[in-house]
Amino acid sequence: MQDRPVIQLSHQDNVLIALRDLTKGDHFYKLNSALDTSIKRGHKVASRPIGKGDAILRYGQIIGQAKCDINIGEHVHVHNLEMSPHKQDYAFASKANTLPKIETKRTFMGYHRADGCVGTRNYVGIITTVNCSGSVARFIAEEAEKSGLVDAFENVDGVVPIVHGGGCGLSAKDEGYATLFRTISGYAQHPNFAGILLIGLGCEVMQVADLVGGRTIRPDGEFRYMTIQNEGGTRRTVERGLAELSEILAIANTTRRELAPVDKIMLGMQCGGSDGYSGITANPALGYASDLLVRHGATTILSETPEIYGAEHLLTRRAKTVEIGKKLIERITWWEDYTALNGGEMDNNPSPGNKRGGLTTILEKSLGATAKSGTAPLNGVFRFGEKVTEQGFVFMDSPGFDPCSVTGQIAAGSTIIVFTTGRGSVSGYKPTPCIKLATNSDMYRRMSDDMDLNCGDIVDNGVSIAQKGEEIFELIIKVANGEQTRSERLGFGGVEFVPWQIGAVM
Repeated sequence: MQDRPVIQLSHQDNVLIALRDLTKGDHFYKLNSALDTSIKRGHKVASRPIGKGDAILRYGQIIGQAKCDINIGEHVHVHNLEMSPHKQDYAFASKANTLPKIETKRTFMGYHRADGCVGTRNYVGIITTVNCSGSVARFIAEEAEKSGLVDAFENVDGVVPIVHGGGCGLSAKDEGYATLFRTISGYAQHPNFAGILLIGLGCEVMQVADLVGGRTIRPDGEFRYMTIQNEGGTRRTVERGLAELSEILAIANTTRRELAPVDKIMLGMQCGGSDGYSGITANPALGYASDLLVRHGATTILSETPEIYGAEHLLTRRAKTVEIGKKLIERITWWEDYTALNGGEMDNNPSPGNKRGGLTTILEKSLGATAKSGTAPLNGVFRFGEKVTEQGFVFMDSPGFDPCSVTGQIAAGSTIIVFTTGRGSVSGYKPTPCIKLATNSDMYRRMSDDMDLNCGDIVDNGVSIAQKGEEIFELIIKVANGEQTRSERLGFGGVEFVPWQIGAVM
């Protein structure tokens, strides 16, 4: 495949995808005319004449319509391709084909928690209710590191301050409050945390008392909380925080990795900085790995609702029930209303970087992004940060902004994140390890310190989607066992907790 300058992804398509930079005047197979302009790798070229208003197809699906007549060999992009009317046949639950189970169960070495979940890491978290307690949480974590307190407990991966920009100036009755409440609660219960210290200021809307609420947040009991105002200020809070942290660390240190079935893994699937290769290489390979995990009984989560827009019909057909499919469309409708209310539209996504990489409309981007989901039935649809209670492949509503979307997946219980990128993304998401997949070999070589695996060899060397999917699956198990990802080695994860802020800030 490395000698082919272009690829046609479906026999129905009227565009080809450039597999290398093409030069004006180039003439090659599948194109009966010379190129009228140079075309960058990952971009589209018309394989036959396309009339104004005609549908433009990639993956055998509509990605938009022609703004004007397009000649064979012409570059197809933002200058001559626009969104087409969004009409889909949802055919709910018509293709929900159960995947064959894999009877020979794979295992990994994980941290067993009292609620039956199994973590892939053994951190202690300092979670804040409000931005006003963020600095104090960091002071406690920094002092614990500087004093050598953390180093004294070799079985603990570290102390993670979870700080954010919200928690006050919002109504306690609206959707934004409920979303933040779910997110903080989800992190407090996350299996990659062996224990939690919750810190509030004291006067905020997101009250510690409401989060605790007389309920058992963690069955293991390793949950402590305080407010800065009740403790008497910063210094006293730091002192007590360190004392509480020392006790939690000692208990966390007694936990050891033990054998667990792969079905205890919960995988969050993301793509960011996408390009024209994303839907050809890394995303379908991740979809294959997702199917393997599902066949072992594990759970995989697709998110980023604005980035399935135009491809949601592929998911509704795979919904296990009609009700699940309709729940997905309810979220799509919500997003249409939400963007309109805020003066936007769904095609505001793709980003400028996506477009430089060859993606033109959200329909095109979504079709490639949805490839991460594989072929498994859709077993559930969940709100942002809502605890996932179904095994198999599920969907969680979220924005397309990567740190925010991953925050929701971790709150929902994801113990590993796999993130595909074509332009190059640098981020990490403590307490959950993040595996980065490069969609193309050029970016992989350029940003090799940040990438865990190259999927560009699918195009360059003819590696099959199945082969790469197996490789991703094996890497997931290695990371679940404790192998560090590139982003972990680089120290990412300190600023990527980004709860979704919905509604008025008052």
